[in-house]
Amino acid sequence: MPRLDIDVRILDERLRQHMPTYATPGSAGLDLRACLDAPLILAPGAWELVRAGMAIHIGDPGYAALILPRSGLGHKSGIVLGNLVGLIDSDYQGELMMSVWNRSATPFTIEPLERVAQLIIVPVMQADFRIVDDFAPSARGAGGYGSTGRN
Repeated sequence: MPRLDIDVRILDERLRQHMPTYATPGSAGLDLRACLDAPLILAPGAWELVRAGMAIHIGDPGYAALILPRSGLGHKSGIVLGNLVGLIDSDYQGELMMSVWNRSATPFTIEPLERVAQLIIVPVMQADFRIVDDFAPSARGAGGYGSTGRN
């Protein structure tokens, strides 16, 4: 699998013992931990900006990072990201932050250093828009949003 070197600044010393790692050779995401000083109780419907305790600098404009919810936490406990997906541009150098949202009907406690989100690195291509009067025909035709049906 191709690898990319990314510069990382540790902003919370506890992360030196809990650096994000890939769980398996096939894992796409690195788990991000909640760098909290004390447990955080999220009421139903509440959200909170949580520090990840680290900053990254990708540097290569051909890549970006995405912060995504952890699927098990979202399904089992209703804990997802308030912005659904966080985009980290290649030139961003600030601390990674996670907008953690409790979409469930029950309070949820996030413990210090609990894994609450995941980070993936993706290739990026910038587009140049070319203005046209019409598009070349396609198999979809003029069908719009939802036109391919439900099944």
